[in-house]
Amino acid sequence: MMRLYLASRSPRRRELLTQMGVAFDTLIFRTGLRCDPQVDESTLAGEGAEPYVERVTRAKAEHGLNLLAERRLPQRPILAADTTLEFAGEIIGKPMDEDDAAAILRRLSGNTHRVLTGVAVSFEGRTEYVLSVSEVRFRQIEDEEIRHYVRSGEPMDKAGAYGIQGRAGLFVEHLAGSYTGVMGLPVCETGELLKCFGWRF
Repeated sequence: MMRLYLASRSPRRRELLTQMGVAFDTLIFRTGLRCDPQVDESTLAGEGAEPYVERVTRAKAEHGLNLLAERRLPQRPILAADTTLEFAGEIIGKPMDEDDAAAILRRLSGNTHRVLTGVAVSFEGRTEYVLSVSEVRFRQIEDEEIRHYVRSGEPMDKAGAYGIQGRAGLFVEHLAGSYTGVMGLPVCETGELLKCFGWRF
């Protein structure tokens, strides 16, 4: 059976790959992706959301290939993904703390934002990339709801300070695009990408 490495700590991505029937091992970067110097998640001056997501996603996949060589692991395809939000022309990543999470959610309340998830697969010197873009509209969220949600801890490791598959599903008034893409791994697009590397579903 074909098997790949997942260059992500995300439990949502692990769940979705399992749902797809894809066998994988998790490849952990030593210091975590946010701290690893080879995978810089900070935005560049004037960088738009699409170029940002593609740059970070490709960097994760290609850095994963380097780690395979360093650790002398069996050579298999590496799958990496990155999710970010864009609202009013601004890239919104993971919150720095609870106050930041609450501020992000207040901005998104009653408005539509875009969720961009890039997926890259690298193997034998070749990297293929795909982008999923979804539009999500939140209803008006009361301040007490925001405080309660932030206290749950759920927003802290998620782009845009929410997880659509969790309690924040209560905030989503409308979704146009890929539900699994908003979760962090667009299943349809990922399946098509893996077919380029010989997977059959």
